[in-house]
Amino acid sequence: MPTKRDYYDILGIPRNASEQDVKKAYRKLAMKYHPDRNPGDTEAEEKFKELSEAAEVLSDQEKRSSYDQFGHSAFEGGASGGFSGSGNFSSIFEDVFGDIFTGGRGGGQRAHRGSDLKYVLGLSLEEAVRGTNPKIKISTPVECMECLGTGAKKGSSPIDCVQCGGTGQVTSRQGFFSMQSTCPRCRGAGKVISDPCVRCQGQGRHEEEKTLAVKVPPGVDSGDRIRLSGQGEAGLNGGPPGDLYVQVEVDDHPIFTREGENLYCEVPISFVSAALGGELEVPTLEGRVNLKIPSETQTGRLFRLRGKGVDVTQVRGGGVGDLYCRIAVETPVNLSRKQKELLQEFAEESSDKQSPKQASWFEGVKNFIETLT
Repeated sequence: MPTKRDYYDILGIPRNASEQDVKKAYRKLAMKYHPDRNPGDTEAEEKFKELSEAAEVLSDQEKRSSYDQFGHSAFEGGASGGFSGSGNFSSIFEDVFGDIFTGGRGGGQRAHRGSDLKYVLGLSLEEAVRGTNPKIKISTPVECMECLGTGAKKGSSPIDCVQCGGTGQVTSRQGFFSMQSTCPRCRGAGKVISDPCVRCQGQGRHEEEKTLAVKVPPGVDSGDRIRLSGQGEAGLNGGPPGDLYVQVEVDDHPIFTREGENLYCEVPISFVSAALGGELEVPTLEGRVNLKIPSETQTGRLFRLRGKGVDVTQVRGGGVGDLYCRIAVETPVNLSRKQKELLQEFAEESSDKQSPKQASWFEGVKNFIETLT
């Protein structure tokens, strides 16, 4: 009789390895040498048998203690509490792998939670800032009220599958292995419907359009989601329904752009107003306000109106943002002859000191060109 290899060497673990270490090592090697992954490979089959034998002994405290004291001789001659040598390793295999290979233990119809759904809700900027309560219509699978979700015609019930006997699993043998897999006839449900419900065609669910009210809090922005619990797809076999997630998408606004809690808008002014200063009305989401423009205002200057932005307290915290007005000095068009003459006269009277940015820019260009020559 050939000498058996040391169980610890087979699994590649030290003698002080924990039970969890034993199972971890077994799982790694068993996945590699499992017969299903090596069809027709007798060497892999023997290695898998050897691994399973080692793992069954070393994962059992009593057997491991005997093995540590007496080695393989502890199990010879049918010693009490020893290794049976029968080749039936289903206990350690199922304990480590669960239903990866076995298809799950136990049968019957399992309850499955319904899938979550997403609905994209388009809002105007005003609606997003102030909040709104729109109603939406969605089409989603709901539990069939005719058969109460069983899929069977009213007055009948699903019956046990004859192929698996109602367990949802079928057993096949491969050499010394006894393997379980999902029943192909009932697909693991353990039940079959001989007389399906007319309304849902045996599915237990059917499509239905429903109207839902959505409470949108003030301050939401694009990408924010509102969860409506239990308004997703109906579950299967008595499982709970999924949820509906309403995703907000805010439309572009003709005047304002939004960045977080702040709003921005562009305010065009004439070059006369920019030069001499003045006062003008600017829009906010709450109405018009007066904005004082100081003399010599340049394009791009920002004016901050505190508290005229978005109140995000309910959705993010942090209070109310601001409105920033960006000035755009507008060059006049369609000039009359007299206006052109006046502007020409103005230009002749102007000096570099009155256009400091222009003067410094031209000076910078001049210096740059000189470095190239």
